[in-house]
Amino acid sequence: MIGTRHEELAYAARNPNPAAVAARRVSLARVAFWAALVLSTAALVVFGCGYLRFASGIVSREPVAVPRTDAIVVVTGGSQRVGDAIGLLGAERGSRLLISGVNEKTSREELAKLNPSSRELLACCVDLDYRARNTIGNAIEARRWVRSHGFRSLLVVTSNYHMPRTIAEFAHAMPGIRLVPHPVVTDQIDTAGWWNRWSTVKVLMPEYAKYLAARLRSIVESDPETSRLSVIIGGRKPVSSKPAEQMGPEQERRSQLKNGGQDG
Repeated sequence: MIGTRHEELAYAARNPNPAAVAARRVSLARVAFWAALVLSTAALVVFGCGYLRFASGIVSREPVAVPRTDAIVVVTGGSQRVGDAIGLLGAERGSRLLISGVNEKTSREELAKLNPSSRELLACCVDLDYRARNTIGNAIEARRWVRSHGFRSLLVVTSNYHMPRTIAEFAHAMPGIRLVPHPVVTDQIDTAGWWNRWSTVKVLMPEYAKYLAARLRSIVESDPETSRLSVIIGGRKPVSSKPAEQMGPEQERRSQLKNGGQDG
């Protein structure tokens, strides 16, 4: 009898009941479904809570008192940013200004026309960076500039909603530099009422996702200049491959004149 029972069990193991197998598969599928649902819900809750904290933390007013730093860096993306940064330079909140991410067709003379009262400042104390292509590139080029001048503190100027990501990128690139944020507030994006304006949510939601990516990338990568993820995220290298001395309308004009003289 014992041998017969063992044979039955062995046979059952070799030839499982199709109904039992199907039931087991359904059970496993249900467990996987509920596990995925729980994880997805938890991820959404964490993302939502993080977004609420992010959006609520964006300042809706520009600071009244601005401390003095060694230098000022402004990230391009709006004319008011550059105007405010030049104003801070004129108020001696820093000894020198870097305008990072300037369009390669924009000259110093064009900036002077937009800020006629600051023509002398633009000529003596402002550097233009044409190489940076995004916020990561801004941080890389700002670091090179800071190192070349030996600065130890920076006043960082950009839009209020863009400030968290900018500070995250700059802090990752320059951990030893004191960064002082100077958010620029415009009427175009009302961050004070972000919860009831769809136009504001459309700006803040992707900005929060980019901010999270910047924070996570800084954990797994030590240097933004050698970052592979930055290329994947941005779709291209954060800094132009062209040498700095070959970029900008002034350099292009000099090159054309030089080549024209050689041809003649």
